[in-house]
Amino acid sequence: MSGWTLRFFGVGNADAVELGNSMATIERDGEPWLTIDCGSEGLTACLAHYGHPPRALFITHTHMDHVGGFERLFVHEYFKRKAPGRMPVYVPASVVPLLHQRVGDYPNALAEGGVNFWEAFQLIPVGDWFWHQGVRLETFAVRHHWPRTAFGLRLPGSLVWTGDTRPIGDLLKVYADAGEVIAHDCALQGNPSHAGLDELEREYPPELLERCVLYHYASAEEGEAMRRRGRRVALPGQALTLPEPISGIMDGS
Repeated sequence: MSGWTLRFFGVGNADAVELGNSMATIERDGEPWLTIDCGSEGLTACLAHYGHPPRALFITHTHMDHVGGFERLFVHEYFKRKAPGRMPVYVPASVVPLLHQRVGDYPNALAEGGVNFWEAFQLIPVGDWFWHQGVRLETFAVRHHWPRTAFGLRLPGSLVWTGDTRPIGDLLKVYADAGEVIAHDCALQGNPSHAGLDELEREYPPELLERCVLYHYASAEEGEAMRRRGRRVALPGQALTLPEPISGIMDGS
């Protein structure tokens, strides 16, 4: 299998356990390439599909439905790998202290001591862009709770993953200007930290909405209601074919 794919391992909000935590993996030529977030139910689905943990992670923000799988990953990476500390974990720099408070700051990562939590990973703070396996990706702060605590991810020409956010039409004019598929946080009804379908339909131009694939919704029934309104709605386990990334940002060219 060649090309680029986005595989959803969870599409629900924090309460929608049956849909899984919102989490997905970008695949390259049929192999897992970069996984976005690490919620508990999403990680379970990821392990069941691949038979092994993610090869690399990007973390959008630190609500527990997006980072609740880290303790399981620590155990695997520290005890089951011959050389711990090889899994890249890309984290926007302003999110690093929040992530450490959430998952890395428990007294003694092991009861017997002798190890720090982050020894199991290769923690890489990132700014507005970063490189992964010769490919350049971009990050951008979104509208979720507090400024610069939640970020979206762009694989130019291929994918924009909004992460948890309110509507961000102005940002998408900049970060989704090359025909990317847009995986967008959206429920049937919005709230102070998440987008709602009425808002997107009111604020986004039709061309932008046509590229959106909606996730982070509350129930299977809610997802079906959004489909009846003509929207593309992600399903758990769905594999979505992506456009080829822009060649100029690949392999240093």
